[in-house]
Amino acid sequence: MKHIGENVVRIEAEALRALADRIAGPMAAAFDRAVELIYGCAGRVVVTGMGKSGIIARKIAATLSSTGTPALFMHPVDAVHGDLGMVVRGDVVLALSASGETEEILRLLATLKRLQVPLISMTGDPVFERAEKAAGGSPATTQTTPATSKMSTLADAADVALDCSVAQEACGLGLAPTASTTAMLALGDGLAMALAEKRGFKEEDFANLHPGGKLGKRLAKVESLMHRGEAVPQVAPQTKMPDVIYEMSRKKLGVTAVVDGKKLVGVISDGDLRRLLEKRGKDVLDLTAGECMTAKPRTITANEFAATALALMEEKKITSLVVVDGSDTLLGILHLHDLWGTEMI
Repeated sequence: MKHIGENVVRIEAEALRALADRIAGPMAAAFDRAVELIYGCAGRVVVTGMGKSGIIARKIAATLSSTGTPALFMHPVDAVHGDLGMVVRGDVVLALSASGETEEILRLLATLKRLQVPLISMTGDPVFERAEKAAGGSPATTQTTPATSKMSTLADAADVALDCSVAQEACGLGLAPTASTTAMLALGDGLAMALAEKRGFKEEDFANLHPGGKLGKRLAKVESLMHRGEAVPQVAPQTKMPDVIYEMSRKKLGVTAVVDGKKLVGVISDGDLRRLLEKRGKDVLDLTAGECMTAKPRTITANEFAATALALMEEKKITSLVVVDGSDTLLGILHLHDLWGTEMI
């Protein structure tokens, strides 16, 4: 049984290698054209497909949407019974069909042409085929050229035809969609990532589109987790240490910011107090915050990710970070406890 599993993976890996070669070579212009069509789309990318291709189409639509390209899945059967109304001028349709002859999708072509909606196809028929340069040519002496015949109806009707053909399915009977659906999924990912790169899609954009779940929590910003306002312990440099200790105890963060007006000038932590008591004893109570503080403490800005804050705390072995803006104005305090809910700890 393990050999069957191994062979399936090897067949699918070979299908992906061949697909990568097409994207790098003969299909490069078509791939780039597909990216440009979607990038210039004023509406949404409507992805459609039947059966297993439909399942892959749903995943491609979801990947596009989560990486900055608005997309939705349209079931071709529902489309011919009214849902085709979700397609409007300005959209781009991405249609998946292993054979390129799926009846339910072909029924949509007339309406798509009438709406003048660009159509990109992903089909399993060889839109690009290998042609021998010379008799008995080896892979090094062959070239891949656009097919001039035997194109499927869908590929022939498309503004851009993308080739997802595979040499063989990984199914022992050669019937179940395996290598072909893997190739379709990979090609969809390739389009989505190329578009994300072209749009300059960044971590902040990804975080904004994933506010829920573990991923959203890991990408939370410091400003959404920090203590602010009256909850932030803060004292002036001239504040006597008994009042400093009272402020720290009252706010229960184990630290206080030392501010001159609104500008951060230092920090006093529980650890600082313990070290001062060991060194100075009760004389510490006669000192001021300015005499006891750690000047130039580690800080972070409000728009940083929670993950960045956690990494800094672990690196410096501290439990709190003071949040400031570009001019060192105190905005809040982030405590290690605040990061527990992000499931990073």
